[in-house]
Amino acid sequence: MEADTGELRFSLFPVFIFLPKSYLSGVVGQNNRLTAGFFQRETVLVARELLGKTLVRVFDGGEVRRYKITETEAYCGQEDLACHASKGRTPRTEVMFGDGGFVYVYLIYGMYWMLNFVTGQAGEGTAVLIRGLEGFDGPGRLGRELQLGRSFYGENLASSKRIWLEDASPVTGYQASPRVGIGYAGDPWIGMEWRFRI
Repeated sequence: MEADTGELRFSLFPVFIFLPKSYLSGVVGQNNRLTAGFFQRETVLVARELLGKTLVRVFDGGEVRRYKITETEAYCGQEDLACHASKGRTPRTEVMFGDGGFVYVYLIYGMYWMLNFVTGQAGEGTAVLIRGLEGFDGPGRLGRELQLGRSFYGENLASSKRIWLEDASPVTGYQASPRVGIGYAGDPWIGMEWRFRI
């Protein structure tokens, strides 16, 4: 029996075309860009699978930079007391209650914009915080590197011309640990190993 290579083969005489299975699952679109379908899944799964993916940023002057995602944290809706959505639906969290595949940014300490990607289905209030990019550890540092601001709130990752994600080889080795700086959430949330790093 032949090994499963993760590809499906179609014969179009006399040419063979190979398509990764991920294309048929609806999570990867043209030019390797992750579609809304990638984000509209269970939040912890998305947080793990974002590791190793490529974040693409097109700056105002036209410069394009690509970054490898190295650290994420999952925030799992209204029952997760570490999640902003646990305080209910507010102007700040409104985008979190929409469908996955949109950007949620918020400002801390009056100077750092935190980058999150909304996950799941409308009404769930879930998101993944991007905590690290290769060469830029910490959400504050990466926010400055990406030159984030309020205008990114609600950005559609499937159609944006300035920020999106591209598929990459799956990461097989990663570390899982409790999330950072959420002591206020109490048990069991402070112990949930929803922080993922490579």
